[in-house]
Amino acid sequence: MKVHKEGYNIIAVAFIIASAVVLGCYYLLGWGVFTQIICFAALVIFAFVVRFFRVPKRTHVVDKDLVVAPCDGKVVLIQEVEENEYLKEKCLQVSIFMSVFNVHVNYWPIDGNVTYYKYHPGKYMLAFLPKASELNEHTSVAVRSTYGDVFFKQIAGTFARRIVCHANPGADVVKSDECGIIKFGSRIDMYLPLDAVIKVKLGDTVRGSETVIAELNK
Repeated sequence: MKVHKEGYNIIAVAFIIASAVVLGCYYLLGWGVFTQIICFAALVIFAFVVRFFRVPKRTHVVDKDLVVAPCDGKVVLIQEVEENEYLKEKCLQVSIFMSVFNVHVNYWPIDGNVTYYKYHPGKYMLAFLPKASELNEHTSVAVRSTYGDVFFKQIAGTFARRIVCHANPGADVVKSDECGIIKFGSRIDMYLPLDAVIKVKLGDTVRGSETVIAELNK
């Protein structure tokens, strides 16, 4: 299993803490039942931290007019909205919530050129709440494709305290390549043209870089 480099420091700290707790229990209490339980719990937590930063192999959707999921998770919102930060027009919003059990690597949803990037400091409300889109810490990124603009936000959650984004305005990006990672539970909001044909429904579980979210009008 490949581990994301953004997790190296956190994994190292988790290993040191788990080891210290187990050794402390061993020296104070010996290798009794309580110490064995603590050891097992520490191993489970450490394994969870390592697994969180896993980077799976994913297939790529080739069709240029198809928008793919930028992350793993569950579709929690599909609606027509007025987007006022970048697009400044009505569009279709599709939101995907990532639990702590999902892969948290993020992927470019379409081929194109990065035309906009902005980091927004903010709060750490639960990511699935509607207000989190505007009030939580988040990044905003726009990609201009042959078929129109795709705008999306990486939104931090209650436990997600670091968003990594590789957006560089002016750079060309390739669909399904990694565009960043959000640590420990979060959400991504996508804003698509009104005439896009949405290919998912509420409650669907999606896989980053593989699940088709929408087909853009040719």
